[in-house]
Amino acid sequence: MYKLNIKKLLSLLGAISLVGTSTTSLVACNTPQEYTTKELKELKKKNKINTTNQEIRDNLEWIAPQEKPFNTVDNKWYYIIYKDNSNNIKLSKRINNNPDVNIKLPWSNLWIKVYRWNGEEQNLPDLIVDNDGNVKVKEE
Repeated sequence: MYKLNIKKLLSLLGAISLVGTSTTSLVACNTPQEYTTKELKELKKKNKINTTNQEIRDNLEWIAPQEKPFNTVDNKWYYIIYKDNSNNIKLSKRINNNPDVNIKLPWSNLWIKVYRWNGEEQNLPDLIVDNDGNVKVKEE
């Protein structure tokens, strides 16, 4: 009888800790990653588009969620790469020039990358996403 009660107690404690762990993990998934200055610099380098075009390498910048790119109007063009409800990879190009239209991104729910074009609008590159989710310049 004594052993049975301990087994039930341990089983109950295990179930409670498992539920607690799952809930904590779920909440943690909805929190965007905050990078240190050094980590952010390394990630920007790692997420650069691989292209031979120097202007694109100099002006197309990967943006981390912590940079909150759409909190203020900056009149810059943004490339937003995401998965739709059918799990297809999509690319959307938008200009951030209207304070009444807040571009909202589900940062923590969908795979997503955002790039900002810091160059002249007339030199805006034509980007595509290949089947593996890699962002590339269309002509290359």
